[in-house]
Amino acid sequence: MSTRDVYLSLFMFTTNLQPGNPDYTKVIIQHMSELRKLGYSGFDLPIFPNDGGATHSDVESYLGLKRALDQAGLDDLGFTTNVAATRSFDPTSPYAEQREAALAYLKSRVDITAALGGTIMAGPIVFPYHVFPATDEGAPVWSDALQAWAEPRYRRARPVLDEVGEYAASRDVRLAIEPVDHWETPAPNMVGDVLAFLAGVPSRQVGAVVDSAHVVLGSSGPEAFKQEVMALAESDRLNYVQVSAPDRGAVRDSWIPWELFLGTILPVYSGPLLIEVFNAIPAFLQALHLTRRKFWIPGEDEPVAGWPDAYTVAGEAIEALEKFL
Repeated sequence: MSTRDVYLSLFMFTTNLQPGNPDYTKVIIQHMSELRKLGYSGFDLPIFPNDGGATHSDVESYLGLKRALDQAGLDDLGFTTNVAATRSFDPTSPYAEQREAALAYLKSRVDITAALGGTIMAGPIVFPYHVFPATDEGAPVWSDALQAWAEPRYRRARPVLDEVGEYAASRDVRLAIEPVDHWETPAPNMVGDVLAFLAGVPSRQVGAVVDSAHVVLGSSGPEAFKQEVMALAESDRLNYVQVSAPDRGAVRDSWIPWELFLGTILPVYSGPLLIEVFNAIPAFLQALHLTRRKFWIPGEDEPVAGWPDAYTVAGEAIEALEKFL
């Protein structure tokens, strides 16, 4: 095994950890215990969007989850969190009240990250995830019109993310904005987009996450990628790295440009490497237009003959990463 910490996203199993549900906590403990045996030293935990408005009450339930994990002997694991802006909590909103709500929401997600012992909060936290703009007549907005629509929203979001960054610094949490490909969200789509956004965010606690899937699907090209990674590293804003197949499925034997992607990153990044697999669970089917079969989940699904289970896919993924390392 390499000396690199390798984490696994729990998107393999769920988008909702159901903190406060002791029965599901037992399921999470079982998954983590089995995956730790495969070499994973930590996990990326999805923090379920709460559009009900009760942002701060969530923290106690996640503290309870962390206590349960520690009591189960998983206190040696590292954790990061995955957070998304939402339609209700939108840092880019033209309405000041909504931006204030987004600020409070993101600060509460920082609190949850800290409660879980995490030091990185990553995800599409600028624009609401999977919310695309439309005209007053309902026509979708694309290309030049979309860029013109996005620019003032970027400007409005910068002070919000800067304040969240300063707050995160007090909790020893780094923020990692994820550029997500255009199939999933309108902006930012590329690493360069995040770099341009960060130029107007003074807080150095706010940086970027670089994901191999999004780089392959939506980057400007290999040379631009190298320059962007170097720019992030030189400004100490390369905050997280995700290894994911372009189809967000199995990592083994996928179209990941290992040498170009990690060969560029590893000399300038020492943090954990996250393997991210979006399993074909209900939450992802429509948003990602998934057609592949679900990797059946031990203890939750009936085995499917001739098709791998989630643990096998996770095991093969870390083997492929370790082989490269």
